Amino acid sequence: MGRVQAIAIHIANQIHEAGIGIDPKTVSRAAELAKTDLLSDMVGEFPELQGVMGQYYALADHEHPDVAAACSEHYLPRFAGDALPKTLVGTVLAIADKLETIVGIWAIGLVPTGDKDPFALRRHALGVCRLLIEKNLPLDLNTLIGLAKNQFSGVTLKNEVNEEAIYQFILERLRAYLKDHLLGDKPYTVPEIESVLSMNPGKINDLTVRLEAVRSFNELSEATQLAAANKRISNILKKMEGKLPSEVQTQLLRLPAEINLFKSLEALSQKLDQQFKSQDFIGLLQNLVALSEPIDQFFSDVMVMDEDLQLRQNRIALLNQLHQKMNLVADIGKLA
Repeated sequence: MGRVQAIAIHIANQIHEAGIGIDPKTVSRAAELAKTDLLSDMVGEFPELQGVMGQYYALADHEHPDVAAACSEHYLPRFAGDALPKTLVGTVLAIADKLETIVGIWAIGLVPTGDKDPFALRRHALGVCRLLIEKNLPLDLNTLIGLAKNQFSGVTLKNEVNEEAIYQFILERLRAYLKDHLLGDKPYTVPEIESVLSMNPGKINDLTVRLEAVRSFNELSEATQLAAANKRISNILKKMEGKLPSEVQTQLLRLPAEINLFKSLEALSQKLDQQFKSQDFIGLLQNLVALSEPIDQFFSDVMVMDEDLQLRQNRIALLNQLHQKMNLVADIGKLA
């Protein structure tokens, strides 16, 4: 109970800081009471009433309605397609309880293998994914795993808790979850899913928005050439030694193609940043298409590795700025 309570309080504080109304004290009280009905003769005789009786007992003791609801809701979802908690307190407690179970079972060496999953860790992992996505909670999955692991400090563990392995385990459930969902009348494809998961996202609440943006982008005629251009820019920058220049000196822009690319990027730069911040991923990708022609013209007319060191460094700086905007797309879904 203490471990779940500590995880739940941390999550409640994170949600509160994100501007979502929740009282950490209510969450703490819910965590304190959530498992107490397991000690009752009623649940001992009828195990299927766990949580149900907890809610009745809490209401009978005049606890806060959200505390009572969480006593039942923290078990949700019990299976694929099951209902989610209605209250935010129940949602937070459900995430905390499932994470504590996953990390704890991992720590005692009972990691699921093949078809064997006696403690239903796959179901718990799927539940965490559903709660974060369908409740639109901007919580970082890696941070949550680390938070759960920290609750076991000072405890002698059979296995070292590998946070990355647990993250990848949850990511596998996330893949299965996304494959079962539709965008319009079409399911998400494996390449679309892999494009958004290839960056190992921490926050997963906006994945469906990212998938929609990736599909919209891939339907554009310029998508392929933009992807190729991004790969070419990446290859050039990887070959550069030392710190990459990032400040473009306008007086060193000599050729029309490099001047045009600089002006096009400058005109779009602030808008792209704002669209990424507001999660207007489709708009961002559509605006990025406007750079397709200037990029192609640049590579057609401009020798990046010019013998003049100043010109070369200035053109590298321009490509570096462009690459940073391309990285916004990489944060949505892998471009190339």
